[in-house]
Amino acid sequence: MMDCFNIYVVFGVNDPPQRLIRTKGRECYSIAVPSAVQQMVVFSNGRWEKRTVFKVELTDPDKGPITLGNLTPESKCILWECWEGNAGDSGLTLTASLEGASPVKEEFADPHFILSKKESTPKFSGVPASVREAPGKRKRGQEEDQGVGTRGQENVCPNSSPSEKSTPRRTVRGSVRSNHKELFTHNTEQADPCEPQGHKVKGKQARVSTQTVSLANPSGRWGQTLCPIDPQTAILIGGQGSRMQFCKDPMWKLCTEDMSWVPAETLAEGPTPEGRIGHTATFDPESRRIFVFGGSKNKKWFNDVHILDTRSWRWTMVEAQGKVPPLAYHSCSLFRGELFVLGGVFPRPHPKPDGCSDSLYIFNPEMAIWYQPIVNGDRPAPRSGHSACVLQGKIFLFGGWDTPVCFNDMHMLDLGLMEFSPVKTNGTPPSPRSWHGCAVLSDSKFLVHGGYNGNDALADTFIFDTASSSWTTVVNPSLSAVPRAGHSIITMANTYTEESMEDEEQIMGLEPCPQTLLIFGGGDNEGSFFSDLTTLLIDEVLN
Repeated sequence: MMDCFNIYVVFGVNDPPQRLIRTKGRECYSIAVPSAVQQMVVFSNGRWEKRTVFKVELTDPDKGPITLGNLTPESKCILWECWEGNAGDSGLTLTASLEGASPVKEEFADPHFILSKKESTPKFSGVPASVREAPGKRKRGQEEDQGVGTRGQENVCPNSSPSEKSTPRRTVRGSVRSNHKELFTHNTEQADPCEPQGHKVKGKQARVSTQTVSLANPSGRWGQTLCPIDPQTAILIGGQGSRMQFCKDPMWKLCTEDMSWVPAETLAEGPTPEGRIGHTATFDPESRRIFVFGGSKNKKWFNDVHILDTRSWRWTMVEAQGKVPPLAYHSCSLFRGELFVLGGVFPRPHPKPDGCSDSLYIFNPEMAIWYQPIVNGDRPAPRSGHSACVLQGKIFLFGGWDTPVCFNDMHMLDLGLMEFSPVKTNGTPPSPRSWHGCAVLSDSKFLVHGGYNGNDALADTFIFDTASSSWTTVVNPSLSAVPRAGHSIITMANTYTEESMEDEEQIMGLEPCPQTLLIFGGGDNEGSFFSDLTTLLIDEVLN
């Protein structure tokens, strides 16, 4: 496996990350700095291994170098601001040199020889006939949110306090408790003080708060999706954070080799999905595509399908045939190349409250068509916020809620017979809950963690064994440390520890690393939104 260490820089709040060019044969990285730059954020991505300190300098051909700081394995990000003085200078070069490395040659200090490079793959060469692309790439912040009414706020999650904490910490409980009905009560949308508010530019850039973008980690959020696309990479999409605001940093790439995050919204071309919550993102390993479906944003509901091709890094939006209602907090399972969408919340005309679905819709990507199959058996009650996972040709559906009822029952859909049946379980089942995390651990076991019971966020963990139809309680300090709901749980496929592997012949006979369980984000229903990432070996959870 090739070394994936790189150093990036962001010039200003509206530009994408650009990669510094490495000097051939040396641990020195350089890039020309555009004129009139007043803010820079320099950060690393990848495995540091034996690297210790990178000295970051801004070099002026006339005035010499200006030291900005050091990048280290413990401090992987540097923020530089200069609103006066040499902010308007041209001919500056940004250089990051490994401690002890030879200085950059003179020709590499010439900005004419230093080119920037976006972190993306070659452009997509073709689009299926069933898929259309918007005329131009939509820029976030140019769209106004829908109007706010007095009913049905589907986006008020179990976390409604204006405070946000990136480090989980239990807060003192108040006397007023929320319930499921309150989660869907509209609240007037407020402006995010961390979002630039139409500042004017005259001559120099207008000053913007340094908190506009968090480049080290995603902001705290709930209701997002975290989707693994290969043994080293997962993609984070969407979510909602403090003050009931949709995240201004909606898309990130997680590199699991060193558990580092990279802002990813600008990496892919094409029409980016509008910010949302309660959607699903499902990865198809055969086509290497992520399918994003549904979700909601204030009073706006979605039934669109967006596809991210992870080979070409291009978004497309499907012009699908057939009918599927706008849905949020549904489940979506992949089986034999098709998407199986179950349940979810759908909007109803005023004054009726929004309702939950008990329907099954299937999306066929090849035909770009939605259809409803004939399903037999004992169909589960309408619900949303439930979980669903595919094991041995069956979808196991657990939990969820339909105001005011919260469920802890389990149903199974046999995908061969297309027949529903309730599952009779042994052992102590999880208490009723919704917005919990669920992940497949093996061919016959899946895990349920946390969730929301209508009053409290939960921190308990259970494993269900489909072979014995039994529940087992899991006691693990890492899992029970913080109650959370609306979080993401995924399992990463096996990886290999050999760093020199470049083809399939080199991995033959090597032992794979243990699978890893990753838990990200969520909220505690008491005002905290999390941006922490917890990792556990699956063997530790099973044993």
